Amino acid sequence: MFNQLETLSDEQTEKLYTIRRYIKSLESVCIAYSGGVDSTLVASLAFEQLGSKAIAITGISPALANTLRVEARNQAKWIGVKHLEIKTSELDQSSYSENPKDRCFACKKELHKHTTYLSQKLNYKIVLDGVNLDDLKDYRPGIQASKQAGVISPLAKFKLSKQDIRDISRALGFPWWDKPAQPCLSSRFPYGHEITSERLKMVEKAEKYLKEGGLSEVRVRCQGSTARIEIPQDELEHFFNKYNFRELVQYFSNLGFNCTSLDLEGLISGKLNR
Repeated sequence: MFNQLETLSDEQTEKLYTIRRYIKSLESVCIAYSGGVDSTLVASLAFEQLGSKAIAITGISPALANTLRVEARNQAKWIGVKHLEIKTSELDQSSYSENPKDRCFACKKELHKHTTYLSQKLNYKIVLDGVNLDDLKDYRPGIQASKQAGVISPLAKFKLSKQDIRDISRALGFPWWDKPAQPCLSSRFPYGHEITSERLKMVEKAEKYLKEGGLSEVRVRCQGSTARIEIPQDELEHFFNKYNFRELVQYFSNLGFNCTSLDLEGLISGKLNR
């Protein structure tokens, strides 16, 4: 069992106890594991309670930045849970590539086609994911696809908020407890704007360039051939002091962007849903 290194509130302590007891009762589980703080907590507790009867599965496609793929691998290794990577083909489907408002439904449907198949083939009884209580308050069409596939969301089931998850992860000594949210690269495109592997690669390289300059969080929104940079408000000063704008614009131009701008409102997760 992972040792608790810091104190939690009574409510969080009860939630942690309850979810541990619930996972232990499941016999064996397959976790849809992205490497984010949420699904990593589920994978950690599943391995803690079930050992070899838990397996984490990550869907690999051009929408997943390679840095996140590496982080997911390293975190799974740190935990000790068995980890598989599977290739998903959501980009081959117009219900995804045309980027309709319910694009995430197509994504999760494709993902869980694989997770449910593998869980049955490898004899794991239940598929779990990392959906939490706060996710239920946002526009998340992928949640419906997961429900249709019979996936269970223990964090949401036992009312763990994003803050609960970070606090519990920190208390258990997980070094990624404060890892920023990293939605898939397809979230950088406004609904109705086509998503291709080439355009996803442009965004991935642009964000990698900015992060290498020291930014903790960044989104490069892609509208046509325009790149709009979003960073946290408290990192704007660093951005102005660190980057040579002529070099930045040239780099983005070499990627294929005809115009590069900075969003002065700052980084707001889910902004395109507005």
